[in-house]
Amino acid sequence: MPERLVIVGNGMAPGRMLEHLLDKAPGRYDVTIFNAEPRVNYDRIMLSPVLSGEKDYEQIVIHGDGWYIKHGITLYKGHKIVAVDRAAKTVTSEPGETVDYDKLVIATGSVPFIIPVPGHDLPGVLSYRDLDDVNAMLLAAQSRQKAVVIGGGLLGLEAAAGLQARGMEVTVIHLMPTLMERQLDPAAGYLLQKAVEERGIRVITGANTKAILGDRRVEGVELADGTILPATLVVMAVGIRPNAGIAKEAGLAVKRGILVDDGMRTSDEDILALGECAEVGGHVYGLVAPLYEMARVAAARLAGDDSAGFVHSDTPTKLKVTGIDLFSLGDFADGDDREDIVLRDARAGVYKRVILQDNRIIGTVLFGETADATWFSDLKKKAVDISEMRDTLIFGQAYQGGSPLDPTAAVAALADDAEICGCNGVCKGTITKAIADKGLTSLADVRAHTKASASCGTCTGLVEQLMTLTLGESFKAAAAPSLCGCTELGHADVRKLIRAHRLKSVPAVMQELGWTTPNGCAKCRPALNYYLICDWPGEYRDDSRSRYINERVHANIQKDGTYSVVPRMWGGVTTPDELRAIADVADKFKIPTVKVTGGQRIDLLGVRKEDLPAVWADLGRAGMISGAAYAKGLRTVKTCVGKDWCRFGTQDSTGLGIKLEKRMWGSWTPAKVKLGVSGCPRNCAEATCKDIGVICVDSGYEIHFAGAAGLDIRGTQVLCKAASEDETIQIIAALTQLYREQGHYLERIYKWADRVGVESIRAAVVDDPDKRQALYDRFMESQKTAQVDPWAERAFQGVDAHEFAPLADFSFKEAAE
Repeated sequence: MPERLVIVGNGMAPGRMLEHLLDKAPGRYDVTIFNAEPRVNYDRIMLSPVLSGEKDYEQIVIHGDGWYIKHGITLYKGHKIVAVDRAAKTVTSEPGETVDYDKLVIATGSVPFIIPVPGHDLPGVLSYRDLDDVNAMLLAAQSRQKAVVIGGGLLGLEAAAGLQARGMEVTVIHLMPTLMERQLDPAAGYLLQKAVEERGIRVITGANTKAILGDRRVEGVELADGTILPATLVVMAVGIRPNAGIAKEAGLAVKRGILVDDGMRTSDEDILALGECAEVGGHVYGLVAPLYEMARVAAARLAGDDSAGFVHSDTPTKLKVTGIDLFSLGDFADGDDREDIVLRDARAGVYKRVILQDNRIIGTVLFGETADATWFSDLKKKAVDISEMRDTLIFGQAYQGGSPLDPTAAVAALADDAEICGCNGVCKGTITKAIADKGLTSLADVRAHTKASASCGTCTGLVEQLMTLTLGESFKAAAAPSLCGCTELGHADVRKLIRAHRLKSVPAVMQELGWTTPNGCAKCRPALNYYLICDWPGEYRDDSRSRYINERVHANIQKDGTYSVVPRMWGGVTTPDELRAIADVADKFKIPTVKVTGGQRIDLLGVRKEDLPAVWADLGRAGMISGAAYAKGLRTVKTCVGKDWCRFGTQDSTGLGIKLEKRMWGSWTPAKVKLGVSGCPRNCAEATCKDIGVICVDSGYEIHFAGAAGLDIRGTQVLCKAASEDETIQIIAALTQLYREQGHYLERIYKWADRVGVESIRAAVVDDPDKRQALYDRFMESQKTAQVDPWAERAFQGVDAHEFAPLADFSFKEAAE
């Protein structure tokens, strides 16, 4: 019979403890978790990238719902524990759930310290501890107004950077003379302030908060010197306290935190505590590395290993703000028995300081250049006598031994027990052995098997260098490709940084993200143009110079230099007037070929470039618009006649196809998108090989996606079933928007689905109604500015008239592109 293990709290520490416990003692415990938050376990270290827009919530989930189901764990979400009865060995949650335990683990984390100044309880005053805080800040940031962050420590600066990236005007006020004074010396603190201010964030140090102003909500902050800072949002990030209240009420020994021994046991032998709520050896911890060590020890003790014990060690500090490199470890205070070695490069913004005691490193501060952080950390950990390298120590590992080392060689020179991932305590030897023994070939594999770089991610570069060292060229070939030769960044990185830094023009992207080619190339410019259109609809102005020839002139170039013109026919349905207009245009402009396309439209082939505006004008007078047969966007919606005419039809497939096309035309997407709607499972509209397809059945609409019928042939996958036309349209628009936001430029829907996973798409579009609604709303908002007929603009308004000169400069190379 399994023992009953109850865990109070579902943060990173208890989550890691469970991983160890399930590995060491599978089946020993029947596990129940009570989580005060209404969600699963996620990586709180990565809340800052979520705030800045570089990641979203789904990307930081550690254990999804499926993980708990797989391991038979009962998870109560939104259940705060209000009572622990040690005599009865039960816990009771706020909603009234009472559960028995044999062993209890308390992992309630910490609570933010709120300065008790007047106005601290006004609406608009937030702390920064969990996802709810981040969501509240994101909501406030939509105002694009002013924010004040109280506290210039790690969390305060990360909050400030995130809010600034979201468009707010941010001021950081800090009580002490320099930022992060607990982790940095004054020189590094000065450089940090300079770097933060260069990002457009105002910093006021030596500032004491007197009051938060406002009547019904926040209006500003008053400092002790009388300065008033207007604000609609105030974030308090001045520190945390162990959340030990429930333990104290239960009669457990508590000082600053819940007192535990080196085995994580409290004053009750059947109750353990770990994480930010625990106090061990006189220390309480807020960084993840010691919390994960607590998790390892607690799991070992629960599995029956009484030899496991927690040992204190210094933990490095790193700031998660894109573009600011900072590392601090150990003791950097002044003292008569200490020596400093300092390197300053003011122009490059580099500062390095190593503090020595008896020729051994006891502290390191690095700013602006942190590549040697692991090496310095290893020297400190092993108490290496640095006498023989003293003259070159500050220049880093590459300059030891007389000749510089390239980065990979420097990693190769590290000892196997050198710690690579500080968060998870993973050393070099563990990583290289796992790569070799388990045949790991990707960064995701290494993270899954070793946890290296799976938390804050700052050691990712080192892990990749180890993979290159171990696997050679095979890893490089498997690595994510860069967008083009002008940058080392991949598509996903470029997309995240465009949003995070609110870049709204092609030159801004190239300047801020360090393009090596001043004006880009034919590969990156169209991609950037699409990403900017998608991310800033209505704000970004489409750059025709960053489009391929077909999209520039809104017609498909043919091998003889003429063009084809395909007017839109909604759902494949036309009228006698439209057919007469097409016939008249063909006669008037002597168009040699008129052909029915596979998408149920009519193609006029052989139109001269200089005739295009006149052809469009005649078609436009008959009410016909561009069919976008050239576009990376919606092209056709193929339909069958449906139940109005067909004796097998189950639904009005033609009507639904027309509604979809009229809702979705004009939208730019990463690659071309074709739809099909079939009125019954006989599938006359060939919906099951389209990018998105609908099969009508008696009970509703079966929605398919990720098909292909070109160079690649594949059938669609079933996304879901919808009961009504309106639901079908909403799901398809939301699916298209998700593809627009996640897809890489020129990546068809089926390739996108292969890359991100069908389940993740289904989770967002089908399983989460709120997320689906948000995606649909964003799609419809973008359509307000997208649904403009480019033919009418050029035929009747003279837009891009220079494009339609005679084709003396026709280039097949350009056409191919």
